Amino acid sequence: MLYLHEITIEVMIDSSAKVLLIYTGGTIGMVENSETGALEPFNFSHLKSNMPEIKRLNFHVDTYLFDPPIDSSDISPEKWQAMAKVIKENYDAYDGFVVLHGTDTMAYTASVMSLMFENLTKPVIFTGSQLPIGKLRTDGKENLVTALEIAADKDEFGHPAVPELCVYMQNLLMRGNRTTKINADNFSAFNSPNYPCLAKAGIDIRYEDNYILKPNYDKSVNFNFGLNHHVVILKLFPGITKEVVEANLTISGLKGVVLETYGSGNSPRDQWFINSLQDALNKGIVIVNVTQCLYGNVEMHRYENGQCLEKLGLISGHDITTEAALAKLMVLFGEGKTPEEVKVLMPISLRGELTMR
Repeated sequence: MLYLHEITIEVMIDSSAKVLLIYTGGTIGMVENSETGALEPFNFSHLKSNMPEIKRLNFHVDTYLFDPPIDSSDISPEKWQAMAKVIKENYDAYDGFVVLHGTDTMAYTASVMSLMFENLTKPVIFTGSQLPIGKLRTDGKENLVTALEIAADKDEFGHPAVPELCVYMQNLLMRGNRTTKINADNFSAFNSPNYPCLAKAGIDIRYEDNYILKPNYDKSVNFNFGLNHHVVILKLFPGITKEVVEANLTISGLKGVVLETYGSGNSPRDQWFINSLQDALNKGIVIVNVTQCLYGNVEMHRYENGQCLEKLGLISGHDITTEAALAKLMVLFGEGKTPEEVKVLMPISLRGELTMR
């Protein structure tokens, strides 16, 4: 991977800045049930009462509450659209947005919403926590305060320091559509395996300007609300059967498939498998080849098994995450794109979600 020289930029927090804090749910706002020990959603006043630090920030923070809170395991296209609607309706009134979200599906939500927002000119920062905000050792306070500061930061020209949709967790600011959750137990729960972090928070917040998207400030943001959920993820494994593959590829109304292959984009060459893929392609189903590896890139030309998929007409996902590939199919088909148009757009970077070789 080619890395640019790191350049940090000076930023300042505008005391007149206004940030909208959107609470959708998640561990950060939960409490422990005294009888069962299970974490359950609580009301937003619990979060505010445990975060007096918010009042000490030198900029204005308003709050918006999803009631009832959304457990991230219950996330859906309809809920993504509801979140996007809140941001659209408040876009002109605020300098930035912080979205509190459960960590389990945060990478999916960040990927989808980054693709729903075209030419984003303000920061939308997703964050959450592994421990509830009321716990003594919670990671939630630092995550929330720093996310709010990032949402309010401006560069020397008065533009937002990070005008894109990001995930901030455990001192790292990452492009949202590059993230994946890698750990259910540690505070460092997220990683951006194939793209550098946009900022690191220590004593200061150090932004890496070369890696941050640059919008066109002369144009307005475009909100795309269409989502088509007739897509599927098919993960290959040794011993996968014809019945399993065809059960996925013959789903009624299926539009797109994220095929998780081995290594640099390889799969079995059994004739039944090739025939199943060919039948799906003949129906106009778009199949995107992504690697099961956390790091690396799909290069179907490298091995004979991968070349077979390339000749069939599978689309290379390059170094895109599974979450972002799924999101991209949902968004593109939701916009009414034809299969041919989707095939053209999938290997192209639209919001920095993949690296083109």
